[in-house]
Amino acid sequence: MTGAGTDSTRPAREGGPAIILVRPQLAVNIGMCARAMANFGLNDLRLVSPREGWPRTGAYRKGAYAAAAGAVHLLEKAKLYDSVEAAVADLNFIYAATARERGQAKPVFLPRAAMAESAARIGGGEKHGVLFGPERTGLDNDDVALADAILTFPVNPAYASLNLAQAVLLTGYEHFSAAHGQIAPFDTLERSPPAQREMVLSFFEFLEGHLEESGFFRPVSKRPVMQRNLRNMFHRMNLTQQDVRTWWGMIVRLLEGPREKPQTRKRVKQKTAE
Repeated sequence: MTGAGTDSTRPAREGGPAIILVRPQLAVNIGMCARAMANFGLNDLRLVSPREGWPRTGAYRKGAYAAAAGAVHLLEKAKLYDSVEAAVADLNFIYAATARERGQAKPVFLPRAAMAESAARIGGGEKHGVLFGPERTGLDNDDVALADAILTFPVNPAYASLNLAQAVLLTGYEHFSAAHGQIAPFDTLERSPPAQREMVLSFFEFLEGHLEESGFFRPVSKRPVMQRNLRNMFHRMNLTQQDVRTWWGMIVRLLEGPREKPQTRKRVKQKTAE
């Protein structure tokens, strides 16, 4: 199952730190972590002693693959380890993601600073990883002791517990932003060029002429102010040529009434019903 925005014809970005899920408990969370990784170009998923084993089978496999929403390639390439030590053996620098202070005198980083540093050092050839603990308990102190630094998130102190996939998502977002910049993947498509001032002024003359005939500019002494306010309202819209044509057409229709007489429309409806 894939979601809106998935496009396999476009080049995929890959790299970043390894995402190491330590003793994950739920298959669906592993799948959601894979989806979060794919969103931000992370492609190294490592699993340490999943509670139900790996690869998943039966309903567990179905749940994980459904939650991955098209990122099943990461599940299929996931590396399985018996210990955290084995999972981090090839890495140069490791963050331990935790919501609690562990008293281990390690430097503490928020994701933005941590991933900016990682992106630069990974670009220089280093291999980095982030440890995420079991859903219920998080990493234990021995897991944290293997890391070089703590990664934590600026959250509501009264409710600091993040879903496992949410933590991976936030980490991936900050790494992707640091590595590739915060550039929108698409921009507004301009379907009509900006209206020339001659076109806009002609529209104003048309509109104001009919408003004058209808007695809109009253009292007469306030006409100049009302006219300026009206024009400035339209100027703030940054009118395109299509905008002007649409406004003009709407006003013409209001002035001239329906294109067909109501009786004609009724006859057409009657014939259609017959």
